[in-house]
Amino acid sequence: MISPRERRFSAGCCLCCHVRTGTIILGFWYMLINGVVLLILLTALCDPEHHHLTSAELANDLDVMDESHMCIATAISLLMIMISGMATYGAYKQHAPWIIPFFCYQIFDFALNTLVAISVVFYPNTVQDYLQQLPGNFPYKEEIMGMNVGLVFIVLLFIGCILAFKVLLPPYEDAVAVPPKQAPPPYMSA
Repeated sequence: MISPRERRFSAGCCLCCHVRTGTIILGFWYMLINGVVLLILLTALCDPEHHHLTSAELANDLDVMDESHMCIATAISLLMIMISGMATYGAYKQHAPWIIPFFCYQIFDFALNTLVAISVVFYPNTVQDYLQQLPGNFPYKEEIMGMNVGLVFIVLLFIGCILAFKVLLPPYEDAVAVPPKQAPPPYMSA
């Protein structure tokens, strides 16, 4: 029988942390990142003239960051903060159903990154097309566009690292190990 203290601090899969501790850290990290994104978006919504890219700056006919897009991005950021908070709370209080939305998001994110990696492999010119849509004053735009094969390799390496980090699973024995419950107190007649 393992004591609760040993179970809480035992080594697991999440960067040598217990799975519960790793989930709490990951949930807090996502809340922090999405909080920063939310602050940037709210700042841009408060002063739209200062943080607004016009179609002339982007050299195309679309106005990429108009107010409706900023509101949608803000809603998504708030949703991600809520989902990450649920995962952190669920891991902390050991309520598994609270972690399910975050788990579903992670599966969706993994599938999306896999599709992006496959599209970069089969259509390497899409990276170049994306770079051509960037504004003319984008730093190092010409140098990056000159690295045709190297750029595809760098993008694939980056996406591969993200995907490899997402599939680090705990050992099977740790994942299926259910901590033993204490026996109920003996029955005593009144």
